[in-house]
Amino acid sequence: MAFNYSNTHFKTVTNTSVLLGILFSLFFNPVSVLAEEKNPSTLVPDFASFVQSVMDGQADMLRGVYVSGVLAMPVVQQPVGQPGFVSTTDDLLTQFEMAAEVGNVGLLAHNYLAGTSFSMLMPGQQVSLIYGDGHVEFFVVKHILKYQALDPYSPYSDFRNLENSITISAAEMFKQVYRGDRHVTFQTCIEANGNSSWGRLFVIAEPKKIDVLRNNLLQPQA
Repeated sequence: MAFNYSNTHFKTVTNTSVLLGILFSLFFNPVSVLAEEKNPSTLVPDFASFVQSVMDGQADMLRGVYVSGVLAMPVVQQPVGQPGFVSTTDDLLTQFEMAAEVGNVGLLAHNYLAGTSFSMLMPGQQVSLIYGDGHVEFFVVKHILKYQALDPYSPYSDFRNLENSITISAAEMFKQVYRGDRHVTFQTCIEANGNSSWGRLFVIAEPKKIDVLRNNLLQPQA
């Protein structure tokens, strides 16, 4: 399904250059650490246990993300007035405030911490968002986008799509991954050639739809 890039519901709180500067400066200066080898399938708890562990009674606050066999991670919100904040705690995702302002869910993580799990996400996997009161939203991974930053240390770099070699601007990338109909975007960096900011990985999940066959059975027969 193609994304709807309609601008009608986009509420800007600052100018585009500031938005892009925040979005693409998030991962430029990672702390040098050695990532511990992990086997996600042995670390991911069962769904019910994870839901209980992140509940705090706050109905409107996203508190956890669960993908069976891949990840089960609590979510922290960005502090007020700090749209460039990304948690430096392992196994903790950060909700991108500016995505939430347009009705979408942005999940940020450093590629040497929780972001290592993003590369394990695959189309068709179910993504469960758990809120503080225990209610859950379900999404399905639909798109995996990988880009090379042509100028890795500039927040205004152009980006080359690794699948089709099409080059787009930073502004176009922002619209592609964070605007449009409601969806979830996982974002981290791609490390290559000794450069931890060589590229960008975006995993897009769209709302899970009710089974079509079930809907057909509810329709009156001719």
